[in-house]
Amino acid sequence: MYLTMNRFKVKLGQEDAFEAVWTGRDSQLKAVPGFVAFHLMKGPERDDHRLYASHTLWQSEAAFTGWTRSEAFRAAHRGAGAHADIYLGPPELEVFEAVQVITPEG
Repeated sequence: MYLTMNRFKVKLGQEDAFEAVWTGRDSQLKAVPGFVAFHLMKGPERDDHRLYASHTLWQSEAAFTGWTRSEAFRAAHRGAGAHADIYLGPPELEVFEAVQVITPEG
């Protein structure tokens, strides 16, 4: 498994706008080979922002790389810079490769 995570610092008072942008967009992910799951997580409030993270789980690094090079990726991210005023800086991308997986099934 391969996990990609974007961390967002959202200006206080802009949480509803941020969530509306994310929940209202056409992510295109369900049709992408190797896609497993997506989660948008709301984190703690700080002095000047609220932390959010998007987690996308992939079957492999190759599946994620394929997504980033696809027309579906470009379509899903079209206009992403239009909401820059709700953030304190750009998102921080982090990627992780699984070294152990434990599931309820086994």
